[in-house]
Parts: sequence; C-alpha cells; structure tokens
Amino acid sequence: MRLSLRLRLALGGALAVVLALAIASAALTALFAAHVQRRAEAELSVQLDQVVAALGRDADGRLALQTPPADPRFDQPLSGLYWQIDLGDTLLRSRSLWDYALPLPPDELPDGHIHVHRLPDQTGDTLLTLERSVTLPPSLGGSQVRAAVALTTVDLDQARNDFLKELLPYNAILAAALIVAGWVQLFFGLRPLSEVGRRVLAVRSGEQRRLGSDFPKEVQPLANEVDALIDAREAELDRARHRAADLAHGFKTPLQALMGEADRLRQTGQTEPAAAIEEIAEAMRRHVDRELTRSRLAGRVVKDKATVAPVVQQIVSVIRRTPTGSAVEWNIAVPEDLQVTLDASDLAEALGALIENASRHATSQVTIRASRRAEMIAIDVQDDGPGISADRIEHLQKRGARADESGHGLGLSISAEIAQAVGGTLSIANAETGLRVTLNLPDARAGVPGTRRS
Repeated sequence: MRLSLRLRLALGGALAVVLALAIASAALTALFAAHVQRRAEAELSVQLDQVVAALGRDADGRLALQTPPADPRFDQPLSGLYWQIDLGDTLLRSRSLWDYALPLPPDELPDGHIHVHRLPDQTGDTLLTLERSVTLPPSLGGSQVRAAVALTTVDLDQARNDFLKELLPYNAILAAALIVAGWVQLFFGLRPLSEVGRRVLAVRSGEQRRLGSDFPKEVQPLANEVDALIDAREAELDRARHRAADLAHGFKTPLQALMGEADRLRQTGQTEPAAAIEEIAEAMRRHVDRELTRSRLAGRVVKDKATVAPVVQQIVSVIRRTPTGSAVEWNIAVPEDLQVTLDASDLAEALGALIENASRHATSQVTIRASRRAEMIAIDVQDDGPGISADRIEHLQKRGARADESGHGLGLSISAEIAQAVGGTLSIANAETGLRVTLNLPDARAGVPGTRRS
C-alpha cells in the first residue's frame, strides 16, 4: 500500500517525537537517580562522620560509641539504615543490623578516604555503603579502624520510579502537542504541492494556461519545469496541427480538379466514369474533412460551453430547406437548459452529421431528444428508416472504422472524434423503428472530466 507523502511525514514525525521523548525521559530519570544518590551519599557522609566522632572508651575501657547517631532508624532492626565499625578483633554495629555484618570488600584505604560500595543486605536488597579508614588517636589506642554507613537502595529506586511515573503524563501531553504541531506544519508546508496539483487540473480544464510563478522557492523549479513542458507540448501540437492542415488543404485543389473533370465527362455523356470519379473524390473529401477535424481537436483543452437546444434548432432549420429534410416530420424534445462542455461550432459539426444522416435515411420522421444522465448529456438522433445490421453497427463503433457503402456511416467518424476529444462517446443501436445514434457529451454543470487527444 502506498501512503501519501503527508501521511508518511506525519507518521515519521510522530515516531521521531515519541522516540525523542522516550530517550529524554530515560535520560532525565537517570539524571534524577544520580542526583538522589549524590544526596544520599552526602547524608551518609555526615552520618559516617558522626559515627567516627562518637567513638570512645566506655566505663570498662573498651572502644564503643559514646553518642549513637540521632536517626532512630539505627535502633530499628532491618530498617535499611546501618553503621558498622571494624576494630580488627572487635566489630561494632548498629542495632538495625541485628546479627548481620556488612560484607565490606578487602580493599586498602588511605587514611580518611571514603569508598562507595553497593553491597547485599540480609533481605537480598542492595545497600549503598560509604566506607572510611580512620587511624585512632593514641588515647584510643592509635589503631586503624574501618567505619561504614549503609542505606538500602529500595527508597532510592522508589524515588526514581515515582519520578518517572510523574514524568510520563507530562511527556504524553508534550508528545501530543508536538505531533499536532507537526501535522499543522505539514498541512501548511505541503499546501504549495497541493496547489501545484490544483493548478495542473486548472490547466487541463482550460481555466488557466500555466502554473504561474508565485510558489515558494523550493517548489518554483517544479512549476517552471511543468510550464516548460506545457510550452514544448503546445509547440509540438501546433506544428503537428499545421502539418496536418497543410496536408489536408493540399488535397483540396486536386479534389476540385477531379470534380471538374467528372463534370466535363458528364457533359460529354460519360456518366459512369463521371460517377466513379465523383464517388472517389467524395470519399477523399470526407477523409480530408475528418483529418482537418482531428488536427483541430488534437490536444485541445476544452473550456467552452454550448447550449444544445439552439444548436439543434439551427441545424434542423438548415436541413429542412433541403429536399430530404423537407420531406420528413421533425420531432424535437430538447430542454432549453442543457449545456455541454464543447465549443458551439464543434457541437454543430458533430450533430450536423448525425442529423443529416437521419434525414436522408428516414421514411417519414426524425426524432431528436436530449436529457441529463449522471454527469453527461445524452443527445439521441433517431430516424424511422430500415436501420442496419448488427454486424454493421459493431463495425461502425470500432475506432477508425470507415463509413459503410450505404451511407449510414457518413459523418459518424467525425462525430465520434469530437465526442472522444472531450471525454464523451458515440453509440449506435437499432431502435423499434429505424436507427438511433446517441451522442454523450460532458454536462457543463459537472465540469470537464478530462481532455483526450484524438
């Protein structure tokens, strides 16, 4: 599945925000834990000083703590706060240690220096331990003792966890705010690309000729290249149209000469050769007219609108003046408000061929109806003639098929080309009486569905 660029950037930005805040939360929690441990070490250092300073001799002359530390946790068994003094052959310890001794590592300590350890306690937890080696004064024997104070890390870990728990809701709010801000930034940042698409559609529909030069500098090169491509395509189409028109017009003089030669033959009584020449010249003229129409429609962007009813009335008024048109009854049911997305002259050319065809093959009447169907305008032209075979209908509906010999196909190809150029269709079917040809053209109310090259 292909995601849109906006959705890709939004998901990538959201993932980056979540990842960055997760890393930040971990870093802040680690900094907080380090800060808490430093505070705990500072407090333990003060208590270690108190323990060492309180060391003296009791009434029996033995080394003892004359003034125990004031913190009541030292007197509560397994409270998590402990002190211990190793006198070599004697071990002094707080009541909170009960019968447990701190397993101090056998390291060498310079006098007065403090080492920090993490040691196990009797419950399986970890103790943050500060150890100091002290040389006693001569009045106390002058020996070297090891004094230690320990604090369980359960409270430190709990403080870290509480900090993280309180931090997470704020980080969630911050993440939501950053993600929304990122989406808003994407919305406004990618609007120029959406504008490019809108203007390309406007160029296709004929509302404007170029994308323009009022884009941000990051998007403007793309717009310039698209405009250059449109210029190149238009120049190429102009050259192709001119070549086709020159070629088609180049045939007209020889065709006129052929028709003149046929007329001279007919005047001398040679009617069959004259008829053959006129038939060939007429077929060539139809092909020339078709190619002229195709060259005129090639690459055209249609933006004009034509009202169907007056065009039909104009065509019928002209055909009624012909011998075939005056001999049939005309039934016209075309609403006045129907408009198609097509130039009025092209609509007249497309309908003219169909209506003329119907008048020549009708027995007594021709019916012209128009109606709105979805986003299309359907124009039905029906005669009450003999119709044509299903095989012939299938042949005529093939793209580029030639007109049949009976004349039913005259103009159908040109009408189909005009319809296809604006996204429409031409369909042929036998009705209950005669032949019905339907020209489907885009409804002007629905806009232009797109343009096609013939």
